[in-house]
Amino acid sequence: MNLKETTLYKILIALVALVSVPALFGGIMEPDSALYASIAKNMVLRNDWINIYVRGADWLDKPHLTFWLAAASFKVFGINAFAYKLPSFLFGLLGAGYLYKLAKDIYSEKTGLISALIFLSSLHILISTFDVRAEVYITTFTLAAIYHYYKAHQGVFWHIVAGSFFAACAIMIKGIFVLIPVFGGFIIYWLLTKQFKQLLKPKWWIAIALIFIFIIPELYTLYIQFDLHPEKVIFGKTGVSGLKFFFWDSQFGRFFNNGPIKGKGDISFFLHTTLWAFLPWSILFYTAVVNLFKKKNRVGLPAESIMIWTSAAITFLLFSLSKFQLPHYILIILPQLAIITALYIQKLEGRSLKVFWYVQTVIAIILFIAIIIIGIYSAFGGIFFMPALMLTVIASGLFKKINRENLLIRNIICSVTVMLFLSLLFYPSVLKYESGMEAGKWLKENHPDARASVLMYPDAYSFDFYANGEPKYFWSYEDLDKSKNEKDLIIYTPASELERLKTDYHAEVLKSFEYYHITKLTGKFINAKTRPQVLEQFYLVKIH
Repeated sequence: MNLKETTLYKILIALVALVSVPALFGGIMEPDSALYASIAKNMVLRNDWINIYVRGADWLDKPHLTFWLAAASFKVFGINAFAYKLPSFLFGLLGAGYLYKLAKDIYSEKTGLISALIFLSSLHILISTFDVRAEVYITTFTLAAIYHYYKAHQGVFWHIVAGSFFAACAIMIKGIFVLIPVFGGFIIYWLLTKQFKQLLKPKWWIAIALIFIFIIPELYTLYIQFDLHPEKVIFGKTGVSGLKFFFWDSQFGRFFNNGPIKGKGDISFFLHTTLWAFLPWSILFYTAVVNLFKKKNRVGLPAESIMIWTSAAITFLLFSLSKFQLPHYILIILPQLAIITALYIQKLEGRSLKVFWYVQTVIAIILFIAIIIIGIYSAFGGIFFMPALMLTVIASGLFKKINRENLLIRNIICSVTVMLFLSLLFYPSVLKYESGMEAGKWLKENHPDARASVLMYPDAYSFDFYANGEPKYFWSYEDLDKSKNEKDLIIYTPASELERLKTDYHAEVLKSFEYYHITKLTGKFINAKTRPQVLEQFYLVKIH
């Protein structure tokens, strides 16, 4: 591999990272991102890093590390959207670094760079810069654990400690199931290559022991908040064990759909989710998977490839069989998908290269047309994005020679164009309809001493984050009656409650806000002409 090619891929990686930066300065999206941000905010305001509270009540769902990382960032940069998003962004880059190191060690430096490039430029990773949840952290921690355990497998013992630390971090983000993508690939690799003695080697049992030592902070916090207080009402009942929920209900309970949090599974869900989440690489990936079923295409690949494939396959199968499915789960195995795709791209030549050149061109054209249509019909500034699209077309024309390098460059141009559209036009426009964020900002600017509160609405997480302090929730008018005489009390409430507040409490409307559930976009909302039909109204009111 020559220096010029190395430099090219590094420049492209830097470009993708650079165009992702503006997303750090956008708003925090409901529901999950705003919920997690408000939890971390409460940790800082209460100076309590053990107990997790939502709307003033004990909350049992996710482990603590996501919130600890955000709260630590709040301590440094203040409580704001940038501080919440920054750790996830940095850990995403760290994940790309580990992906490069793993693919480089197993295959080559070229494979490592292309894998990192594919990973960072895939659509769902780009979207995750806006809608920051827990999955980017899990992806990085599981990948780091796999890399260090791979090095430990080669005989360097200190990597056992590092691998176990990162595996423990992944557990403290999502739960015990993350050990499946971490260890599953190794176990199947050892079985298929008849390395049965690996299963008995002390270092791997030491690794398991270290993981349980490293997750003690999480176990301690759960025990303090829940197991020591069986009188607390959680999920509508008392006697709920935080430790049992952590080890069983939050993981296997969701898989078997017999825990407190349920869903509806569809075995094909992640097949079509991958199709859009891994754009613009998804068609190449699916072809690469089919290609691997032919024995001749596996000749010459290192035996450790089994570890990559099976880690992704068993996790994908687990997700598909689960009754609780969400699109962002696929992020956890995108590094493995990136490696599989990178290997296939490097083998493209002749007719197959020409076929995918035109396939990827069609994908790019479809995405650009979608951007134009969305921009025009949504009135989100699409006409102003036309010059950028023209520059993209010109840039693509500069790389018109059919070869693998230009195929990669054109795909990155496609990803960069989509990211610029999302970060500079689309999401800033859409977020104006997140009324909780808009109301919280307005209240902070115009009534900085207000006692923020919410009446009869359970999901105002963005208001929780953006309003000053920790807003008070009123679940009934009896609750409101107890506090209606509080000084500077200002209430955030849906339109359904406005008439009663005006009649019975002489409420004064301070400001109205349009609302739409922006993570569930529909054609009616996208179309500016039909948008008013799907908008709801929320109000900030003051009681006299």
